[in-house]
Amino acid sequence: MANTKLKVGDHAPNFKLRGVITKPEVKRVDVQLSDYAGTHNLIIAFHPFAFTAT
Repeated sequence: MANTKLKVGDHAPNFKLRGVITKPEVKRVDVQLSDYAGTHNLIIAFHPFAFTAT
């Protein structure tokens, strides 16, 4: 992906990342923005290592 600078109100470029679902059991899933675009309102927040077990 190129060095893209987004402004408030811009559409986010499509991306894929590994996420964690914690309920009802913990499991890792691949999430792609285009899977949800146009069907849900999304809030994207990044919390590096916030929920990482030590």
